[in-house]
Amino acid sequence: MSLAQAVKAFVLAVAVLASASAFGAGADSPAAATAPAAGAGAPSAAAVAAAGEILGDIGIKQTIAIIVPGMLTELERNVTNTRPEIKDSLRETLKSIQPEFDKSAQDIFNQAATLLASQMSEKEAIDTAAFFASPTGKKYLAVEPVFFRNFSAVADPWRQQLSVDILERARAEMKKKGIEF
Repeated sequence: MSLAQAVKAFVLAVAVLASASAFGAGADSPAAATAPAAGAGAPSAAAVAAAGEILGDIGIKQTIAIIVPGMLTELERNVTNTRPEIKDSLRETLKSIQPEFDKSAQDIFNQAATLLASQMSEKEAIDTAAFFASPTGKKYLAVEPVFFRNFSAVADPWRQQLSVDILERARAEMKKKGIEF
């Protein structure tokens, strides 16, 4: 997976998690009823650990883990394209500073686990982690990428056609009002 793909996958996963949280955030929703109340304090260590397992299962942990090495490789490639004579020194420097940035990747993962855990009750986080560890959860995780790839192949043309159809329909309706655009 390239750095751009990793970043895209990370952003997509974060967006999916955010939209799932927003979807279930209504006052009458079960998620709102079981999620820790605002200001209720930090989620338990068990909830954070379970959330970490969930993030590992859905690929967030792996995606975060490859961002730092990918960025270092990209920097090395970009700099040595114009300054090939510093390749060895730059590589040594990047290796020496990588642990600092690997720690920041672990920190962001920990923040993500805490954030996810804060959106669920401890039981929900543990149950969700158990689901992904189950045969059915593993099957879901195995078919999910294929599903999204296949769904994208169906949804992208629909979205493109929808854009055209909406524009044509809006133009037709506006024309009835004597306005053309």
